[in-house]
Amino acid sequence: MDFGTVIDAAFSAALGPQAIVFALAAIGLNVHFGYTGLLNFGQAGFMAIAAFGLAVSVVTWDLSFWLGLVIALGASVLLALVLGVPTLRLRADYLAIVTIATSEILRLIFGAVEFKDTFGGSNGLTGFASTYRDLNPYNSGLDIGVVSFSVNDLWSITVGWTLVGLGCLLVWALMRSPWGRVLKSIREDEDAVRSLGKNVFAYKMQALVLGGIFGGIAGIFHILKQGSAVPTDFNTTFTFYAYAALLIGGAARVLGPVVGSIVFWFLIAGLGSFFGQATSGTDPLIPDFIMTNTQSSLIRFILLGLGLMLLMIFRPQGIFGDRREIAIDAR
Repeated sequence: MDFGTVIDAAFSAALGPQAIVFALAAIGLNVHFGYTGLLNFGQAGFMAIAAFGLAVSVVTWDLSFWLGLVIALGASVLLALVLGVPTLRLRADYLAIVTIATSEILRLIFGAVEFKDTFGGSNGLTGFASTYRDLNPYNSGLDIGVVSFSVNDLWSITVGWTLVGLGCLLVWALMRSPWGRVLKSIREDEDAVRSLGKNVFAYKMQALVLGGIFGGIAGIFHILKQGSAVPTDFNTTFTFYAYAALLIGGAARVLGPVVGSIVFWFLIAGLGSFFGQATSGTDPLIPDFIMTNTQSSLIRFILLGLGLMLLMIFRPQGIFGDRREIAIDAR
């Protein structure tokens, strides 16, 4: 058993590009769910529409990379408006149903054979990340023993954690402002807020747009770090992993999504590496009659799921959260 490899895998995943993607997505969900009480189960849809907005702009329409970024973020805003107008005046569960359905519809459209000339079909699109990679100032990767990154990953984590830091700073400033206090009041009792003359619908829409933009940034970063936009990447698992990160760190806390994402991917990668080594080789640490090497890739999800269950039982507010912050007003 090489524990150095286990530690390297755990820390590289916890601080690497994949953790950044879910930290950005979870920051958006924190604005939706944590601060406003909106149940958005389709964050993957915001990620997908922004990702393909950039990819299609550059590859299919032959536009510049920077204009593609504007189109991608504009697509996230448009999606938030389309989803919010018919649902935000209704109960919270209507938004949940509409967002998860829309997310799946978008994924199927982007992967459909009928739109292959535009979206690339099931194989997706490539060839849009050259401008991003040309900006990379690093000449070599990083390997300090407990963590190692390639040249491209090092550039991605530099950009990604900068975006996460700026996102957290923006959320911190907004939630300390009168606007943020109104959002928290809507989460607690929107009827009381309405009785004070506030336009609850407008505030909810603004929160939905802001959180959707963070989701769009997460989607853009995801395709730039890997150099391809593939429809199957943006399934519902994306959304629920982001929720897991949010709940681990603590809802309605600025750093909750970030810490949650780091812990989530540390455990996923660390457990995966540990059990992978423990079940391989000529003399495995765990015998085949207990667990095979094929089964070892699944045990990490079982243990992580058990950990989440225990967290929800004994500390439902997460690491930094407050139990009162996760109450849902579904009226």
